[in-house]
Amino acid sequence: MIEGHGDDSYKYRLPITSNFSSNVYNKVDLAGLHCHLSHRMAAISSYPEPEPYSLERCLAERHRLPEASVCVTNGATEAIYLIAQTFRGTNTAIWMPTFSEYADACRMHGHRLTSVYALDDTLSEEVRMVWLCNPNNPTGEVRDKEYLKEYIKAHSEVCFVIDQSYEYFTLQPLFSAVEAAEFPNVLLLHSMTKRYAIPGLRLGYITGDSGLLYRIRTNRMPWSVNGLAIEAGMYLLSQGIPGAISMEEYLKECTRLRHKLESLGGLEVWPTDTHFMLVRLRFGKASALKDYLANEHGILIRDASNFEGLSEGFFRIATQTPEENDRLVEAIGKWFQI
Repeated sequence: MIEGHGDDSYKYRLPITSNFSSNVYNKVDLAGLHCHLSHRMAAISSYPEPEPYSLERCLAERHRLPEASVCVTNGATEAIYLIAQTFRGTNTAIWMPTFSEYADACRMHGHRLTSVYALDDTLSEEVRMVWLCNPNNPTGEVRDKEYLKEYIKAHSEVCFVIDQSYEYFTLQPLFSAVEAAEFPNVLLLHSMTKRYAIPGLRLGYITGDSGLLYRIRTNRMPWSVNGLAIEAGMYLLSQGIPGAISMEEYLKECTRLRHKLESLGGLEVWPTDTHFMLVRLRFGKASALKDYLANEHGILIRDASNFEGLSEGFFRIATQTPEENDRLVEAIGKWFQI
C-alpha cells in the first residue's frame, strides 16, 4: 500500500470536521446498525463462519445468482489481492490513472505490468488480464458499457477485472452482476464499505463466473471476514439505511460544487459521472493546499499527486453536504489569496 491514501486525519493537530478525502459519503443514519451490532457483541467470543456462507447466500439471492458466483471478502481490497494472487505471474494491463492497489497487488504477485490510457487495438497480444475501475477512481469517469461489452467479447482470452465499488453513486449504465456473470472472463468487484459508509468493518465481494471464483476461493484465508462484519452485511441487506440520499439530488449538489470551484479561477475541475471529482491546481502544489486546509480550517482533501500519470497539482474531493461544500470553496479561495 502506498503512502497517501485518503482519510489520513491522524496526521493533523486540528480536528477534521469536514472530510472530503475519502470517497465515502458519511452523512448516513447508521443508528439501526449500531443498535443491531450492540446486541450481537457476543459474536466476538466465537469464531465466525470459516467462509462467509450466510452473507454470500443473501447476496446471491439479491443479485439472482448461484451462490458459487459470489465471493465475500474483507473489503474490496482483499478481493484485489486475492485475484492478483490467484493469477500470479500474468501479463497484466491497468487502465490509468486509477486506484494504486491494483498495481501494488499485481507487483506483489509477480505480474508483468503495462499501464494503458485507453482500451483499443494497441493492447499487447500478450496481455491476459485487464484491470479497470468503473466509475474510475480518481477521475469519476464511467466507461461506456456497450463499448466494454464488445471489447470483452472480442478479447475472450483476457480476464477483465472491473471494480464497481462506486456503482451506487452514478446514474450511468453499468454491468449488473447477472450480466457480468454471463461472461466467462469477467470479475466484478463490489463494495458494501462504500455503499453503506462502513469502512471500518471492511466488507466487499466479487461476482462472476463460478469457475473463476472457485479458483479465487482456494486462496482465501479462513475467517478473513469477521463475525461483526457478517452480521452488519446481513442486517444492511435486510434493512438498508433509513432516509437514504436521493442520488439525483446528491449528484446535482456535486455539479453545483464543481461550478463553484470553477468560479474561483486557478482550478481545472475534471468532468465526473459520480460524487467525487479530480481537480488540478493551475499553480501550486496539492500537498500545500491539503496541509493549509487541514491545519487552518479542519478540512481534509486527498492529495492525488501519487496516482500514476498525475502531477503534483492534482487533488480529489468527494461531495459532502451543501454547507460543507461551501466551506471548502471559501477556504480554497482564501488559500489563493495568501
